[in-house]
Amino acid sequence: MSVTPRGDASGRAATIHDVAALAGVSPGTVSKALNGRGRLRAETRERVLEAARKLSFRPNAMAQSLLSGRTFTVGLITTDSIGRFSLPVLLGAEDALGAGRILVFLCDTRGDQIREQHYVQTLLDRRIDGLIITGHRTDPRPPLSLPSPVPVVYALGPSTDPDDISLVPDDAGGARLVVEHLLATGRRRIAHITGPAHHASAAVRAEHTVRAVREAGAAASAPPVYFGEWSESWGRQAVHLALRADPSLDALFCGSDQIARGAADALRESGRRVPDDIALAGFDNWEIMAEASRPPVTTVDMNLAELGRTAALRLMEAIDGRRARGTETLPCRLVIRESTAVPAAASRG
Repeated sequence: MSVTPRGDASGRAATIHDVAALAGVSPGTVSKALNGRGRLRAETRERVLEAARKLSFRPNAMAQSLLSGRTFTVGLITTDSIGRFSLPVLLGAEDALGAGRILVFLCDTRGDQIREQHYVQTLLDRRIDGLIITGHRTDPRPPLSLPSPVPVVYALGPSTDPDDISLVPDDAGGARLVVEHLLATGRRRIAHITGPAHHASAAVRAEHTVRAVREAGAAASAPPVYFGEWSESWGRQAVHLALRADPSLDALFCGSDQIARGAADALRESGRRVPDDIALAGFDNWEIMAEASRPPVTTVDMNLAELGRTAALRLMEAIDGRRARGTETLPCRLVIRESTAVPAAASRG
């Protein structure tokens, strides 16, 4: 493997054999570590990378490409024009691919299928090694129609083809985390406000909210579900609908942080104190929304960076000939903030 001359005290450029000697491994292991290939222990990979840094070793990209038949580039195609969901996925993917010196091309289709096909063909013309497809919704999508074979991984929105590799956040588990938390803080009359019923994320979160409450035996009947839009205005409107239907509500679980932000405003305007009178939770952990709310909102983090990182690892495995199949579900986590604190009266009692 040739290198880009950097020069050292002796004027000689470091070689892959120098890196191997310093790290105490074989040249083949160095190649795998630097290219992000093969199954290496984390400490071995880090030792190789540290040795390469100390020696200012940089593999020549053109030489690597000619020797391996790879370009060490991948494409990431998204429909998320504002970047709310795709940027964390991209950052996670770059973290995983960066150690292998792999370049990521980001393309935004803006939800246009013609634009998507154009980007796919452009990336294939560049001889990319693989593709990650992501977006702003968890709804299943048709698989790409590719004129030439290249590994593809779908992140967030799964492919409808069960033979494809797809990674999705655990919406059902996230909803259960919220319900369990609300019940643990003493709430019993919960309503759920969410987005359009035809969106997969809204439907799944609503279904498992109802199931979790029923299974806990916390209420005589299932919690009401209000489907609407992913917006603050719907959150404000839905709060009034929910309170008219049940003035004794003591918790609202919103299907997104945008909805929760609007709900917080409406509750405050109606004289309801959060969290003393009513607890409030959201979903997505969109920090600009959740933390700016009054009070800051407890919410579910879908771990999108981890989703992107795992998608990149699955893509590299597929490029190496170890292709997985089917849909892999990644866990969410609950981020607890002031909006679901135990009411003052309950804590004194």
